[in-house]
Amino acid sequence: MTTRSTADARTPLRSGKVRDVHLLGEDRLLMVTSDRISAYDVVMPTLIPDKGAVLTALSVYWLERTGDIVANHLVDGRPGPGMRLPDEAGRAMLVRRLEMLPVECVVRGYLAGSGWRDYVATGATSGHRLPEGLRQADRLPEPIFTPATKAEEGHDENITRDEAAELVGAAALAELERISIALYRRGAERCAEAGIILADTKFEFGRDRDGRLTLADEVMTSDSSRMWPVPEYAPGQSPPSFDKQYLRDWLDASGWDHTPPAPELPPEVVAGTRARYLEAYERIAGRPLAAWMRECGA
Repeated sequence: MTTRSTADARTPLRSGKVRDVHLLGEDRLLMVTSDRISAYDVVMPTLIPDKGAVLTALSVYWLERTGDIVANHLVDGRPGPGMRLPDEAGRAMLVRRLEMLPVECVVRGYLAGSGWRDYVATGATSGHRLPEGLRQADRLPEPIFTPATKAEEGHDENITRDEAAELVGAAALAELERISIALYRRGAERCAEAGIILADTKFEFGRDRDGRLTLADEVMTSDSSRMWPVPEYAPGQSPPSFDKQYLRDWLDASGWDHTPPAPELPPEVVAGTRARYLEAYERIAGRPLAAWMRECGA
């Protein structure tokens, strides 16, 4: 009699723009990160080779190095063949299922993106009144916690800490802010050693069976963060980055109007995007992606 593997017994739970999540039993999830890439809330028709492995490897890297700050959902960052399909090697994480909190925990060390747009319009972002005269990409005096709502469709929306407290409770929000800033500082320190500025990043948290706050999902990756190479950083402009900005710039120049369907990506854009994702991981982790793939049995 043949015994079914865990991979055969899993139940698809949800499929997002980038990740597919499968239920294993009552309280385990297999998160599989694809090579899909989205921009302006539209999934591109062209895959970026190795992107899924980079995002998984970087998340596991941080989850394994921040357990002293906060508990996380990771059970096995390198699940074997019995847990995942052959083509999922290096792209899958086995995690605990959590009751997720309805806020994105964003920490900003530099003024960029929606934080910069808010500042230009109001002199503040997410309720933080900032010094006058700041330029785009300026470093902030201290990292700030700028929560956002989670959006099933479209963009997340920046909210104040008071608004976030209404969603999760004041005590929980204070703890989320403390933990998020500590995680950001840990990440920014390591990134600086690797010649990278961690301008901002977002975290997601849930509660485990005992009600404990638990870090979940991806952590300080190129998809959840804004990362700039130190030598090319200059305030007053949008610096080149290791995230999807390179792709967005090409899409804007192509004349695409940001509505589906997105255009096919030319080989040089695929290669350029892939190279930026790989460089971010290999600088931060201090080793080639091939070493990660070998560990995962690819």
